[in-house]
Amino acid sequence: MSVGLVSTRKVGLYTEDDPLVLASGQTLGPVEVAYETYGVLAPARDNVVVICHALTGDAHAAGHHGDPTRPGWWDSMIGPGRAVDTDRFFVVCANLLGGCQGTTGPLWVDPRTGRAYGTDFPLLAMTDLVTVQRRLLAELGIDRVHAAVGGSLGGMQVLQWALDAPDQVDRAVLVGASSRLTAENIAFSTVARTAILRDPDFAGGHYPTTGRSPEVGLAVARILAHITYLSEESLEVKFGRRRRDDGPPRLGTHFEVESYLEHQAEVFLARFDALSYLYLTRVMDYFDPFADPTAAPRIAGGGTRFLMLSFDSDWRFPTPHSERIHRQLLGAGASSEHEELHSSWGHDSFLLEPPGYHDRVRAFLG
Repeated sequence: MSVGLVSTRKVGLYTEDDPLVLASGQTLGPVEVAYETYGVLAPARDNVVVICHALTGDAHAAGHHGDPTRPGWWDSMIGPGRAVDTDRFFVVCANLLGGCQGTTGPLWVDPRTGRAYGTDFPLLAMTDLVTVQRRLLAELGIDRVHAAVGGSLGGMQVLQWALDAPDQVDRAVLVGASSRLTAENIAFSTVARTAILRDPDFAGGHYPTTGRSPEVGLAVARILAHITYLSEESLEVKFGRRRRDDGPPRLGTHFEVESYLEHQAEVFLARFDALSYLYLTRVMDYFDPFADPTAAPRIAGGGTRFLMLSFDSDWRFPTPHSERIHRQLLGAGASSEHEELHSSWGHDSFLLEPPGYHDRVRAFLG
């Protein structure tokens, strides 16, 4: 069952006089955050579940904005009777700092210049994303959460949250996540960023003032990334070598898989921005919390219980990434569980419903 009609709200959390101090030492203000909530906050404020979204997600995780055929990106997971049960939990999901769906990011106006930040926007770290989300909870009068749940980049934020505030999170669910990207992961993102940076319409990052945008580069970035989110099996089953028609070979779009990827790029261009893509992929590249040997013991000291879930067809963040987090936490004495689930859908499995997945999350949150 869906949570039904919902709305995205916005709140100012920092000002020019009271700016956000970033991990780099730079400051940012004002900062506004877009967020949604589902369910009812208990009088004791002890039923809060925070949802952390992935790279191209946003605050709209569940329900709909007027069209039930276009639900939030994790609507199958969140709702009455679902794994994240809104009959029991008060669920909060915010758009990330640096994003382009209502929260302050590179497209926002720099108060010092009166024009969009562009590449003058400061570089971010994972802890900055979490700092803003924790400030939002404080604004809502919440100082502790029953659980934080996230997939991919969302899971990375959950891990950072447990490091930054070890006593604030009772349970943590990380799905298809990583604590350190491999050279291959960074290489894929490098190709995507290069496509954007070399698009003539990128204009040195100041395209918001030109009336144009690097759509060709962003489309290529999305096509590449989307391939890595799928599995060979899922592509073969869905498309194989089927053609759109029986005509002679041609250089343009001819195979069904080509048409599908072009459609994904077009949809993406309508909702996402190239600068946010550049900034947030860099946050992922530099994330390496266990490089600090004190990180795992600090997390363990907070008493957070962890559940790591991975999928056997995920080759972007395969099971060894989850196993690494699990080993680090267990070695420090934390409560951690890991399970690899079968799915044919690759990295995108965390957004879908492979057998046993939602049941595992439901049981852990209970």
